[in-house]
Amino acid sequence: MSLRVVGAGLGRTGTLSLKLALERLLGGPCYHMMEVFAHPEHVAVWQAAARGRAVDWRALFSGYRAAVDWPAASFWPELMKLFPDALVLLSVRDADSWWRSAHDTIFPASRQAPPEWRAMLDDIFAARFTSRLDDRDTCIAAFERHNTAVREGVPRARLLEWRASDGWDPLCAALGLPVPAEPFPRANTTEEFLTRFSAARELQTHG
Repeated sequence: MSLRVVGAGLGRTGTLSLKLALERLLGGPCYHMMEVFAHPEHVAVWQAAARGRAVDWRALFSGYRAAVDWPAASFWPELMKLFPDALVLLSVRDADSWWRSAHDTIFPASRQAPPEWRAMLDDIFAARFTSRLDDRDTCIAAFERHNTAVREGVPRARLLEWRASDGWDPLCAALGLPVPAEPFPRANTTEEFLTRFSAARELQTHG
């Protein structure tokens, strides 16, 4: 099994909703940061990738049909080449609203993570985004730089740019699949993220 979708959109661009939607469409699991919580042995793999070491991507994504969100989105060039038939999906949102959301969720969560997680995230942000997570202008510039690189680096025939408000239709059209009858999943508001992160941190701390 190989990836049918390589998600290049950064976290807080509707990626958990995308995970749920793609699992519904593709009939298999979609890799997301939540998968790293479920598989802590993956932390070392992502840290190695951030440090430029060789990674067995096929082994990491064995059994998955898609990958979205950080950390996978930071490695879209490698994954796009490894899975040449995969759709590259760039999830986007307004830069200001993205910053507010990330500033309230991902960025403070990364500083409160256990040491091995914090080291992994620090390495990924430094190598592929920016380490200045408290600086609004720097983060927005990194966000826009990332999106521009995807738009310029992916052949147009393989790229789908998507917003959460777009729902099922463009995904299904790009994948050649029928539109499901049910509403598009909506998940991971800021409040939901913070609740989920607190529960995951408690589990990691007390096992």
